[in-house]
Amino acid sequence: MGSRVSTTLLTLLAVCWSTAAAPAADPPVDFETQIAPIFENHCVRCHTPGNAKGDLSLATIEDLRENEYLVLGDPDASYLVDLISSVDGQPAEMPKESDPLSLEQVTLIRRWIAEGGAWPEDVIVRQKSKADSSWWSLQPLKTTRHVRSSDPDAPGREIGTDDFIRNKLSENGLTLNPPADRRTLIRRATYDLLGLPPTPEEVQTFVDDPDPQAYEKLVRRLLRSPHYGERWGRHWLDVVRFGESNGFERNVIINELWPFRDYVIRSINQDKPFDLFIREHIAGDVLEKDNPDVAVGSAFLVAGPYDDVGNQDPAQAAQIRANTLDEMISATGQAFLGLTVGCARCHDHKFDPITQRDYYGLYATFAGIRHGAVPLGTSETKAQRTAKLKPLNEKKGELEKSLVELKTKVLQRAQTRLAEYEAAWRRPSVDRTGTEEQFEPVTAKFVRLVCEAQDINPSVATGFRIDEFEIWSDENNPQNVALAAAGAKAFGKARQIEDFPGAYGPQLAIDGKTGARFISTGTDLTVELAQPTRINRVVFSSAKGEEAPQHAKFVFVADYRIEVSGDGEAWREVAHGRDRKPISQEPRTSRDAVMKPIHVDHRLLEMEISTEERAEQTRLHQELAAVKREIAQVPDLPSVWIGTRVASDAEGPFHVFLGGSPQKKGEEVVPASLSVLTDTAPSYQLAGESNEEARRLELAKWLTHPDNPLTARVLANRIWHYHFGTGIVDTPSDFGYMGGRPTHPDLLDFLAIKLQENGWRLNAMHFMIMTSQTYRQSSEFRASAAQLDGDSRLLWRFPPRRLSAEEVRDTMLQVTGKLNTKPGGPGFRLYRFMQDNVCTYVPLDSHGSDTYRRAVYHQNARASIVDLMTEFDQPDCAFSTPRRAETTTPLQALTMLNHSFTFDMADYMAERLEREAPEELSAQIRRAYQLCYARPPTEEEANISSELVSQHSLSALCRVLLNTSEMIYVR
Repeated sequence: MGSRVSTTLLTLLAVCWSTAAAPAADPPVDFETQIAPIFENHCVRCHTPGNAKGDLSLATIEDLRENEYLVLGDPDASYLVDLISSVDGQPAEMPKESDPLSLEQVTLIRRWIAEGGAWPEDVIVRQKSKADSSWWSLQPLKTTRHVRSSDPDAPGREIGTDDFIRNKLSENGLTLNPPADRRTLIRRATYDLLGLPPTPEEVQTFVDDPDPQAYEKLVRRLLRSPHYGERWGRHWLDVVRFGESNGFERNVIINELWPFRDYVIRSINQDKPFDLFIREHIAGDVLEKDNPDVAVGSAFLVAGPYDDVGNQDPAQAAQIRANTLDEMISATGQAFLGLTVGCARCHDHKFDPITQRDYYGLYATFAGIRHGAVPLGTSETKAQRTAKLKPLNEKKGELEKSLVELKTKVLQRAQTRLAEYEAAWRRPSVDRTGTEEQFEPVTAKFVRLVCEAQDINPSVATGFRIDEFEIWSDENNPQNVALAAAGAKAFGKARQIEDFPGAYGPQLAIDGKTGARFISTGTDLTVELAQPTRINRVVFSSAKGEEAPQHAKFVFVADYRIEVSGDGEAWREVAHGRDRKPISQEPRTSRDAVMKPIHVDHRLLEMEISTEERAEQTRLHQELAAVKREIAQVPDLPSVWIGTRVASDAEGPFHVFLGGSPQKKGEEVVPASLSVLTDTAPSYQLAGESNEEARRLELAKWLTHPDNPLTARVLANRIWHYHFGTGIVDTPSDFGYMGGRPTHPDLLDFLAIKLQENGWRLNAMHFMIMTSQTYRQSSEFRASAAQLDGDSRLLWRFPPRRLSAEEVRDTMLQVTGKLNTKPGGPGFRLYRFMQDNVCTYVPLDSHGSDTYRRAVYHQNARASIVDLMTEFDQPDCAFSTPRRAETTTPLQALTMLNHSFTFDMADYMAERLEREAPEELSAQIRRAYQLCYARPPTEEEANISSELVSQHSLSALCRVLLNTSEMIYVR
């Protein structure tokens, strides 16, 4: 008994001991805190919905289950575990573009699967962006009131820009340069605000002005100049990628976009509040649709490049459309928010906290916009035009109705004799791939094909095309005597293009080749044989050997006749196609069947109409033509390139495109603001059925809301950038993770708040910045300071800069007295424009006086080269250019020295000097230096210049001065 008890006791003790000694069971694996971070950091970079790089998505559990990568409860049977595990020392297959998972991570995933793979439905695994909502540029604007004043004697005064600059300089052991002299200052300020040099008289007046406020008066005067809007308008046009051709393959010129350029210049000259200016860019046609001066602002949306080739494949067409909207979205994000929103098109932004849903919310906002021009006018001008057109359109309608009735009556009568007519149509209809006519042998020197009806629109006889026209000799071994190789020549009116003469000429019909074809603008094709020849057959085609001859580009003859002549004067018909069956065409509406009839109706009309009816038809056509001429004389409303609004395009539902492909639709989205700013600025989300105008209006309001920190920050930085050459953030259109960091973040917020406090008006900002000591300091170089801050980002000196391409050209025109200051209107061209299916822009070798306007009025086409301007870094307007390049190349010097424009300007400048200082050479030299450099020459310069003129000419001196660095640099 005791033995049994002791045994039982020992067993119980052993059980208790083992239970106490065993470690506590691990808690269940939590997906959200333990597994999701592994997927985020190692997997979803490739394995996201729609990403072609990954075979499946790890965003949710569905893909893992459907593709049998995951067998819940059984890690050994789960393919996912095989992929992430190393075998026999070999590295795991996955992840490919990340560090391999550690043993602990693999073990954790195995446990998660073994425990049933719990994955909460509301958890979607996304790759985290490098920056999150705490990123500096996404924070509310911070008011700085306690920056240490740079003036110890005035601690209570309001802080200004100099305080921020001096404090940062002091932290780095640096100080501002001394103030610049007055000559330097007026030249700097005048170029900064006007983009033009000051006149010698303006310089002298400023230098001699005893008023301590002389400089402040100067800045105010410059801001009142109409040239101010031209200079600062050019800056903004760079930002909004303003270009006057559509780019891409065809690159067609746009002649209706210049009103937007004038609107920008006008708005800046008016000191329009910039928040209103921005709202007009997004929804000007919504804010005041009957005010052209406001509606034109929405041209911003369509001022960029777009592909207009018109791909017939639905999938490709959808992709092109998506690309077009992407361009609008990207331009909007960069111009106003300083964010690369377009990077969230295919996946969540990898660097900034912008989601695909954010991107496609903007996609839904702009979906109803298409490129194109529309008439703009006030309600009054529209009403006046409508009143003028109403009686004319009524008369036009009556005449068209009478024509319809007449032709309908003839056709109805012809139908009663249709069998009789059809009996005469014995032969097959014409064949675009080859139509043959045989006739009795005849000797001819000339043979011609005369079109009586074209096969797409039988009511006209022009526009047909011929790839080969063969004329065969009547002999045992027939020869095609129409070949150019046999000495034949072809004649006929053809479509002409400047850059490729003869591209569609009649010679193509007798070259013995297919592919290229004669495109007629007349009614006939004539072939002159090498010598009179006996012939009996012709063969002609427009789509020989083509796989799709029915395509509209192969338009052919429907009715025709073949004529021959011995002298090219007297002609005789030897064959015709009127006995062929009419070509098969789709029926049209009753009106179209009369105005643009199908071939059979055209035949019946011609055969059935009586003499009296033909006379009546002629009268009606003549009266209709007269009414159309009257209508054409009523001035059109100005047509402006603000885009068309297509309601069907704006209809939802809209979806995220997985991987950016319109063919892979993901979750549904609605128009909405960026989610990352929800806690900073009031957000919005509209219903999917909201109208197109409401979407853009809400976006415009959100962009300019006072609590949106990005818009004011970005604009303030742009202003600083254009005054000092580099912004506080040196990437003006990228305030995200990949952009620059602010050198003076408190100053940037100070400027943004000042901008808002000043009602978003730029003039007050210009005045504040330009009257600061930081702006007014000299540009003197100090080696010791440069060692610490070589680029002068801390602004220990004013950064010198080279003139922009436009300023170089405008300055040359200004100092020679040839600048035409006419504002606005259609632009001039420094290229020869040639158009066919694609467009060609050939730089002009010489620039006539009609081009002597300010360069901002040049009609800048995308991907075009403009002598002098291109060399000096004028950007290609295919893209936004928030910061221009500033290069120094041999080509600049060669162009400036040798271009005909420089020679012309040198001659004009010499004429001006002789006119304004006729007394003596020394006065002319002094005047030349004042015009170019805003200063008189030194004694040495005067002597050298005098010697140059005596050895060569005054024009040679002017040419030298126009080519000097001092003229094209501002310091």
